[in-house]
Amino acid sequence: MKHSIYCILILLFMPIISHGQEDFLAKQYFNDGDYKKAVVYYENLVRKNPRRTDYTEGLIATYQQLERFADAEKLILNKLEEGHVYPTLYIELGYNYTLQNLPKEATKYYRKAIDKIEENPNFGYGVGYRFQKYALLDQALEAYSKAMELNPKLDYNYQMARVYGEQGNIEKMFHSYLNLIEQGRTSKSNVLRNIDDFISSDPESENNITLKSLLLKNAQKSPNTLWNEMLSWLFVQQKQYGSAFRQEKAIYRRMDGANTQRLQELGKTALEDNDSETAKEVYEYITENSGDEIVKLNATLNLIDIQLLDNDPKKYAVIEKEFETLTQLHGYKAQTLQLQVAHANFLTFKMDKPEEAITILKNSLELPLNERGKAFIKLALGDILVFGQRFNEALIYFSQIQTKLKNDILGQNARFKVAQTSFYKGDFDWALTQLKVLRSSTSQLIANDAMQLSLLISDNSLQDSTQTALKKYARADLLAYQNKTQASITALDDILQNHKGEKIEDEALLKQGKLLEEQKEYESAEFNYLKITEFYANDILADDAHFALGELYRTTLNQPEKAKEHYEKILFNYQDSYYFPQARKNFRILRGDAIN
Repeated sequence: MKHSIYCILILLFMPIISHGQEDFLAKQYFNDGDYKKAVVYYENLVRKNPRRTDYTEGLIATYQQLERFADAEKLILNKLEEGHVYPTLYIELGYNYTLQNLPKEATKYYRKAIDKIEENPNFGYGVGYRFQKYALLDQALEAYSKAMELNPKLDYNYQMARVYGEQGNIEKMFHSYLNLIEQGRTSKSNVLRNIDDFISSDPESENNITLKSLLLKNAQKSPNTLWNEMLSWLFVQQKQYGSAFRQEKAIYRRMDGANTQRLQELGKTALEDNDSETAKEVYEYITENSGDEIVKLNATLNLIDIQLLDNDPKKYAVIEKEFETLTQLHGYKAQTLQLQVAHANFLTFKMDKPEEAITILKNSLELPLNERGKAFIKLALGDILVFGQRFNEALIYFSQIQTKLKNDILGQNARFKVAQTSFYKGDFDWALTQLKVLRSSTSQLIANDAMQLSLLISDNSLQDSTQTALKKYARADLLAYQNKTQASITALDDILQNHKGEKIEDEALLKQGKLLEEQKEYESAEFNYLKITEFYANDILADDAHFALGELYRTTLNQPEKAKEHYEKILFNYQDSYYFPQARKNFRILRGDAIN
């Protein structure tokens, strides 16, 4: 009995499974450009489901791809004769004539679709959207406008703004979007997403000038912080962070100093884009105006970071006193862990006083902290122990985080540090075990770093069973971590002299190139990168070298044409590269494109 019921259920569900498969295959073949196979499935689907408009439209599109225009026309006319059809079918018929270069016939049916809006203004959206799909922009505007005239409750201004943009009527598009957000009919974030494509980093571009002019006019007409926010956004796109700061100060004053979040974000963006002067002004303004002690502390720590950018040891004594003053002011508490970590890192990596740093962090661990707070301190403590080559102690702290916060980004970071520390220690097998897990990390940066280190170890272990060169490289990498840059460069020279032609050579060239850049030895760095692109063009680090050259030429050597060449190499030859998105963006900026 049970067997019979099971058979009946299979028979009942077989048509459903078959139908689902036909649907999938029809779309798949169409997307793959195999229209002869797609048409068979779409014809079956339309025959079995005559009321499904998506199948009908799929079949029409397939006929058109096969240039079977007569079949498409017959199908559409049959559907129109059935009555109660959506007016977009008239557009489909008109477009079928357009494809045959019969404009008079096409216009007749486009007109019928628009006329149908008089019967029901709610048709306006579907008709307008279909016209947009076929880039029939004048007709789309007419459809939207007519529907709103007939029913003032309908609002297609957002859609019309997009059409203006597609038409190239940029000023009208900007004007429409600004009206929409002023009237509260769409969000600012929606508008920014849509106008992004029309704005570039060049403040002299026509579109940028047009938007700036409209925003300034609106700001003069009404004292709305919205216009300051939009102007600030525009100035950030143009990398004019000082101008953005003036807008943010105006917003902060008008909001009666309610929140410094926008100022903090601007300071961070300016600092990341190497505008340390503006970042300094922003953080100083926050320290002078914010009433929140933690916000002021974070701004002060950012100001210290800016002071440390030029690595001038003459400043260190003054900075150490600043940390001592801040510690006396805030003490040791869970809310100011960032102060203890920043102070410890300064003592270790700038003053070479790791023992004092360890004492600070161990005292912080005595505070009543949650697991994330403990992990934050332990990560910093582990880093400092690695600096002092106390590898086993560091591994204990990293492993504790990894165990407690297994699926958290902090846990994944700790696992990478376990692998990295094991690498420095020379325990390459254990490092590989950790890295294999991390290659599927949710953090792309961690996953990429894990893959790079994993390949470094595995490639150089296969060729050299004694791992002599790999051990030398690990030593050089540790020296770089300890800020012993010149010693690291010398250690890498040993590899380049005594292990020529081995797999480790391109790794040593790339690492040394980065260190040479830090030392401002740009020509030597350029030589290293070019050597990789010439002799290791098919190896794993070729894209790294091309990107490094692109950045060097773009940001330091002021040779934009050479930078473009190397970004272009990544775009054409290394499309799966981690650097591909940034290379494409930088290439387009140098070419003068508007960048989203």
